[in-house]
Amino acid sequence: MTSVNSPDPAPFDLLDPDAPGPALLLCDHASNAVPAWCAGGDLGLSAADMARHIAWDPGAAGVTRRLAQELRAPAVMSRFSRLVIDPNRGADDPTLVMKLYDGSIIPANRDAGPAEVARRRALAYDPYHDAIAARIDAMLARGTTPHLVSIHSFAPKLRGKPPRPWHVGVLWAHDDRLAPPLIARLRAEGDLVVGDNEPYTGRLEGDCMDRHGTRRGLPHVLIELRNDLIADAPGQAAWAARLVRLLAGLIPVAGDA
Repeated sequence: MTSVNSPDPAPFDLLDPDAPGPALLLCDHASNAVPAWCAGGDLGLSAADMARHIAWDPGAAGVTRRLAQELRAPAVMSRFSRLVIDPNRGADDPTLVMKLYDGSIIPANRDAGPAEVARRRALAYDPYHDAIAARIDAMLARGTTPHLVSIHSFAPKLRGKPPRPWHVGVLWAHDDRLAPPLIARLRAEGDLVVGDNEPYTGRLEGDCMDRHGTRRGLPHVLIELRNDLIADAPGQAAWAARLVRLLAGLIPVAGDA
């Protein structure tokens, strides 16, 4: 698990930037780290809360790393907790800096006003999105059409809510080049409950896929994996292998895009 209270100010990891692609892997909620520049590296939550899904997407980073390796693709991954600032929200979204999440009050965010939000944007949110845009530009410049694949995870159950039935969800809005055929292939596996824009909707204006996929006309899909299925290395490896197999033919092989 990524360590909490990391002093490292780097807001993102860039994996294998010169990989041929054409997939470009993204992981918006790869880390639960709180940089030292944010509330002294402590949001006022317990270690147990910081390990929960409210602070990051458990398992998503491991799946992303394996996918990037198997697909010979670059990857951009966050290095800060979604509770510092959420890179999968539009810049004007009121939940950009969460004050309450799944029953937990975030003490260091309680009084975060516009100036603090702007500071966090400049130090974490904007550099993360700039890194994605730069990687897209570099791939386009060499004649490769990036196919964006964003990896997330979700909790099997929220506090006070019934268990979620899905094993995996595929989130999408207007672009139908990757999401609908992937949903069909996942359902054809026969052993999965597959959500189509569940447990969340992919139709959020200004979110990461809207910003870098829809607005740039690029093929894209957001995949949500139930986090108990990818809680350890074997689970992450199994799901990465399954996704590589199911994405075959939907994303061109390296050198063909």
